[in-house]
Amino acid sequence: MRLHVLDATYELFRAYFGYPRRSDPSGREVGAVWGLADSTRRLLREPGVTHVAAAFDTSIRSFRNDVYDGYKTGEGVEQ
Repeated sequence: MRLHVLDATYELFRAYFGYPRRSDPSGREVGAVWGLADSTRRLLREPGVTHVAAAFDTSIRSFRNDVYDGYKTGEGVEQ
């Protein structure tokens, strides 16, 4: 068994801003979803891979905000 764990929130963000824009027939933006599916498909095509798990971040407040005031604020990231 070979497992890949996917940071799906990151992959959606990367696909939305990194892939060419894509729209469905009604004009709705679907590039992020297409990119996530493409990344997942590529992982599954690697030799020996049997499973892929995806984890998504949530925007709710967590204990991490109490431990570090700059959590998810971009603090310390050069602009």
